[in-house]
Amino acid sequence: MKNKFLLSKAMFTERETTLLETDSMRAVAFLYKSGVEAIRIENKKGYIIVLPYQGQQIWRANFLGKELTMKTSFDEPVLTSKFLDTYGCFMMHCGVTAMGVPGPKDNHIQHGELTVIQYNEAYLISGTDEKGEYISVSGIVEGKVGFTRNYIFTPEAKLYTDATTVQLNISLKNLRSKPFTYMYLCHINFRPVDGSELVYSTKYDKEHVKVHKIIAPSTPEKQAKDLKSYMDEVQKNPALHHKVGEIGQKYDPEICFTVRYVPDENNRAHTLAHLPDGTAFYVNHPTDALPIGVRWISRTGDEDSMGMVLPATAEHLGYSHAEKNGQLMVLEPNSETSFTIFMGLLDEDETQRAIKHINDMNLN
Repeated sequence: MKNKFLLSKAMFTERETTLLETDSMRAVAFLYKSGVEAIRIENKKGYIIVLPYQGQQIWRANFLGKELTMKTSFDEPVLTSKFLDTYGCFMMHCGVTAMGVPGPKDNHIQHGELTVIQYNEAYLISGTDEKGEYISVSGIVEGKVGFTRNYIFTPEAKLYTDATTVQLNISLKNLRSKPFTYMYLCHINFRPVDGSELVYSTKYDKEHVKVHKIIAPSTPEKQAKDLKSYMDEVQKNPALHHKVGEIGQKYDPEICFTVRYVPDENNRAHTLAHLPDGTAFYVNHPTDALPIGVRWISRTGDEDSMGMVLPATAEHLGYSHAEKNGQLMVLEPNSETSFTIFMGLLDEDETQRAIKHINDMNLN
């Protein structure tokens, strides 16, 4: 059983409006002072805030009293078409005609058109399925250029009654009679917790965990030297960065990694940050649809983010790099691809089961 209704921007004001309420869940619409529309989906254990029209970003995620979202200077989203002018969300979609930081031969914008794109249609959905009662926000955006491309991108952020993780369903359709080349990255931004430990389903060696030794030219010389030294150490021994907040770690302005996961029997990869209280931040993604795991860590004093895995079709270095390295994906004429990512928080029992599942894979 599923109920789906089309949202209207007239529903969003600075005064909160309850759009849907059940015994255990609620969906509330409101307008940020910046003019960005938002829906807060609440269950028994927390909430997510979704921006239905601006990129379908998940702006905030909070479960069991923990704020999951990275720390930045953005307390609320900004109504903008520029990626970095509203950089403070828990999750954003990147792609699909291109993704990543544009290289010298690229002309696409950083992380592609999806990050803050305005959606043609947005929906609130409620229902019950084999996993229980849920409320979700979905939308449709169409990318159409004459003689070039015509695609429909449809995300759905779905929260169940008792869940502390979000189920993110993604669909991409190619409406043209010629193949469509695409890229996608799910930019998930957790807030680091010192004392937590990264656990993930691959071998902890340089063949599976690669450090990108790229340092911004504007970085001061001493800072750049220290950062390069730390990068060299982590490349030799990736386990050095697993314990979050250890003395000697350096992520100012950032370090990016490529993680090549070993899938489980269901072609899924698992990543968690085991927190000191026994719970864990968690991401579960499909390795067939998203074969690359980008890890992005930035701890500048002003920004604090642990992108422990950004599931992706390619590395984060732009279209030309992906093309050169065989990392572009192709969607056949008049066809569709879809996949599901899970992200959020695990309680103590769920954490132990996830760690056991990874350990049972006998990877290290």
